[in-house]
Amino acid sequence: MDVVAACRAFVAVSGHGSFTSGAAAAGIPQSVASRRIAALEAHFGARLLDRSSRAVRLTPFGQDMLPTARRLVDLADAMTEDAERARWRPLRVAVPDSCPPHRLAALVAAGRRQRIHLEVRPADPAGRERLCRTLTVSAGIVAVPDETAVWRIPLGLASRTSFPAQTVFLETLRAGRTGAQARRRILVQPEDDVAHLRDPLTRAGQSVGLAPTQVAVTPSLVDAAAQALSSPDLLLCSLQQAEDFGLHWCPLAEPQLRRGYDIAAGAREDLEQLRTVLHAEIARCLGAHGGVRESAGGRLPDRPPTGEPG
Repeated sequence: MDVVAACRAFVAVSGHGSFTSGAAAAGIPQSVASRRIAALEAHFGARLLDRSSRAVRLTPFGQDMLPTARRLVDLADAMTEDAERARWRPLRVAVPDSCPPHRLAALVAAGRRQRIHLEVRPADPAGRERLCRTLTVSAGIVAVPDETAVWRIPLGLASRTSFPAQTVFLETLRAGRTGAQARRRILVQPEDDVAHLRDPLTRAGQSVGLAPTQVAVTPSLVDAAAQALSSPDLLLCSLQQAEDFGLHWCPLAEPQLRRGYDIAAGAREDLEQLRTVLHAEIARCLGAHGGVRESAGGRLPDRPPTGEPG
């Protein structure tokens, strides 16, 4: 017997003084209300309602049991409301602050369609690790080396002018012996200021004779993009970022760099929701393209980005 359902029928019928009206208020057929109350009476071993007259009245036992039945129904309703709120608890996620706002909004909307209430907290790589470490967020999209990543994003160089070749060789950025050729810098945005990306680029530049100042970390993505848009300097970025800023993009010959991302989460449920249910939407935010096709001015995606599974 469903005690809560039976008590709900008992409270409704006693309150309306009628099986017909009480059953309608409870949203059940009259016959169902009668069976539930009869089962409750059999369970307690005493009559709750006096059915001898046209109007339904409480028996003395029913009068004593009604307050408890009401409390049980109210508690069941409160539990249902609490469960609904718990299902919609905010899942606070630290995300790269380089993710475009419109793509983050699309990610949050996709989460709501899956009944996942995301609250995104944009931050740079060090900031995301700190938010996760201090439990300010439930999960974070953290930067990891390519070989351990769930999402991978190829990096290249972006320029305000088109590239003469399909790939860029670092040695072509060396200044000429006469000094006639200006030293074009590679601008590293904060999102790529991590050891597994910055250090290989710096070592490769040194090995081909680039000046130490030709690989420069910038204060922000906006600052780096503005510099690339107003000078010969090159922005190290993803294809998606280059398209967003209206820059020409070309991959590096060596080193071949790829951003890597994974989820850090305290709860396994949160981890699985982000890695599986929202995998494709996170890939779009990060700029993880499924494939690329060649073009005269660089590379463009050959299909909508879907991410590259780890």
